Amino acid sequence: MGSKSKPQAANDSDSQVSIPSGSSQTAAKSDEEENIESTTTNKKDVNIDDLTATLGSVSIAPKQPSSIANAPQSIKSVAKMLASNKYKKIVVLTGAGVSCNAGIPDFRTPGTGLYDNLQKYNLPFPEAVFDLGFYARNPDPFVQLASELWPGLKHSPTITHSFIALLEQKGMLLRTYTQNIDMLDVLAGVSEERMIECHGHFRTASCTVCSKPFDGEECKRIIVEENRAPSCLSCKGHVKPDIVFFGEGLPDRFHRLVKKDVRDADLLIVMGTSLMVSPVCQIPDMVRRDCPRILFNRELVGTFCRDGVKSRRKSYSNKERDIFHAGDCDESVRLLCSLLGWEEELDELNSSTRLG
Repeated sequence: MGSKSKPQAANDSDSQVSIPSGSSQTAAKSDEEENIESTTTNKKDVNIDDLTATLGSVSIAPKQPSSIANAPQSIKSVAKMLASNKYKKIVVLTGAGVSCNAGIPDFRTPGTGLYDNLQKYNLPFPEAVFDLGFYARNPDPFVQLASELWPGLKHSPTITHSFIALLEQKGMLLRTYTQNIDMLDVLAGVSEERMIECHGHFRTASCTVCSKPFDGEECKRIIVEENRAPSCLSCKGHVKPDIVFFGEGLPDRFHRLVKKDVRDADLLIVMGTSLMVSPVCQIPDMVRRDCPRILFNRELVGTFCRDGVKSRRKSYSNKERDIFHAGDCDESVRLLCSLLGWEEELDELNSSTRLG
């Protein structure tokens, strides 16, 4: 699993050069014909030798697309690692950048980020939309935002989400940690067993006052269809989906598994994150010192180093240093899968999870 696909052998009719012989002759050759043939034998031998020498230098392998042939060394290095069949306990860490191509804005990009676009709600500060105290006083901004972003209604998994699911299918994924609340990893096919939604999810709901569970589907109906905050059946407090607001602790599952996962990880892949929100941003610094770290991101973040030379981790060999590839996550993943021979599987998986 994870090795490069071998090109299929060409059919005999495609791989061999055929020299037409003309019509078959049933009659015996005349003496004159035999003499003519005899005088040209040496010339034919020379021509055949020349032809053999020429064909020996011709490759019948399909020509690689220029995007693959010109792939940057960073992507080639990652492809070589994954093709080695060595890495079976990969930990993935993702942020809002992996969902931008699904139409979900990230938080901090000036002009287009979620926080900049929340000003229409007249918030005292952008982060107030995820503040428990503010929600208790005015739940409407969050309700409006949640009704627009509720998973499974408008937004489909991206190529990057499908790549994570493909890693699991190939038996290479130990765990994926996401800071996102869009549930696109699960919609892409990642099992809940391999998934840590660090900041919660929309599948379940509870009261913000007494913490009593509230039916998740009913919470969805009230927020999406009625555009209001559900009320707790016990204390009448505001109910919200079980996503983590500022001031709340991360899910118990995160704390229960993260220390063991970073200790067991044999490769870390970080994609689409600013690594600014604690404690999740600490994960790249928690893996073993001999665990390779890969960053697919628009910019260098955290303690990652562009070439691994000044990394906090001692570089025992070239394969163990940080690898950073700058750019769009989906484009990076697609190029990587092209080098691995996984692109068809990737596209089939992504197509099967698209809405509508």
